[in-house]
Amino acid sequence: MKQQSSMKYFLHYTALSVLGTLGVSCYILADTFFVSKGLGSRGLAALNLAIPVYNFIHGTGLMLGMGGATRFSICKSQGKQQEVNRIYTNTVYLALLFSAVFVLVGFFLSRRLAILLGADASVLEMTDTYLRWLLLFAPAFILNDVLLCFVRNDEGPQLSMIAMLIGSFSNIVLDYLFIFPMQMGIFGAAFATGLSPVISILMMLSHWIRKRNTFHFVRTKIETDIVKQEISLGFPSLIAQLSSGIVMIVFNAIILKLEGNTGVAAYGVIANISLVIAAIYTGIAQGVQPLISTFYGSGNDQQARTVLRYAMTTILAVSCAVYLIIFVFAEPITAVFNSENNIELQRIAVSGLKLYFLSAAFMGYNTILATFFTSIEKAFPAHVLSVLRGLILIIPMAFFLSALWGMTGVWLTCPITEFLVAMLGFGIYLTQRGRYKVKREAS
Repeated sequence: MKQQSSMKYFLHYTALSVLGTLGVSCYILADTFFVSKGLGSRGLAALNLAIPVYNFIHGTGLMLGMGGATRFSICKSQGKQQEVNRIYTNTVYLALLFSAVFVLVGFFLSRRLAILLGADASVLEMTDTYLRWLLLFAPAFILNDVLLCFVRNDEGPQLSMIAMLIGSFSNIVLDYLFIFPMQMGIFGAAFATGLSPVISILMMLSHWIRKRNTFHFVRTKIETDIVKQEISLGFPSLIAQLSSGIVMIVFNAIILKLEGNTGVAAYGVIANISLVIAAIYTGIAQGVQPLISTFYGSGNDQQARTVLRYAMTTILAVSCAVYLIIFVFAEPITAVFNSENNIELQRIAVSGLKLYFLSAAFMGYNTILATFFTSIEKAFPAHVLSVLRGLILIIPMAFFLSALWGMTGVWLTCPITEFLVAMLGFGIYLTQRGRYKVKREAS
């Protein structure tokens, strides 16, 4: 990689990564659209109750993929080929181990899990069905996340993007076929979603067939040091997804008491739009991660910070455009998912869209900053930011603000939390930058 062309590589990697992650977000967005059209508000509520489990599965895959691929990029830039292979092999071991846990839950506990997530008698069967098949396809989701990260960091961002897009496009086509012509209901939506990562994995096989890969599966035992490093570096990615699922569970519980299933369905619209926006930010973060890690691994700190500056500028521009679109088109956006023309659902969702996404710029800033810290092997500040925005601040804030202002408080929870974390993150960045410079100069 030519270090002097950081802008060229930034545009190349981030553009392809954003296209790919947007495609992945369509896994659930396509389900939301077709379920709302085919099964109405009850189906939409059931899907929204099940989505947090997808966040858990996807978060596990990203933790392993991002953690392993970060170490892969650093070791590759330092010419440590044997360690590269051991990192990849241990990542696959962990993927299989976590997959087995999710599959067992799918076989034996999906109904209990649906009840725990808040499914009542009217939506229990649909929620249970979707959850069961989502969990049974967990190995495909997790392995797909791992391979996408490694292929992208192995100078294959274009193939990674193509695999994600084709997988997602297949999901959209299969959703339509299974729900409408074949009348497979909520099972059809889950089955289409589960087949998508399988198709994506098949697309990436060309990276091995053409022998372009610089990482290989080798015979080795599970190595504790590598596992610890991977989990530590990938932990912010896990927290980002886990917290999204936990926050959805908390929000669903609060909204059920305030507005019932109609409110949950309205929140489903907002949550799924949020998935798309988060995918854009995740795409930018995943695009810059291999660049920052490579520059850092080769000792070029200035180039790493230049890439960070490009990412932050892009985040600000994208966030402004996103919020303007949402504010102006809140009514038609909601109407797309409101097949029954439910006036109450329309009112709640439109109001929520305009308030909730005041968080856009701060959400993007926090995502990029946590990824930057992880990419230069400073896991602790990334952990702090991720846990604060995902769990420690947002959950008590949701209960406090909803008690204070009802649904308005629910919608303002995310903007206020992300703003507070962004301010803290900026302070940590300034402090860490100063210490890092001193350390470099001293050495």
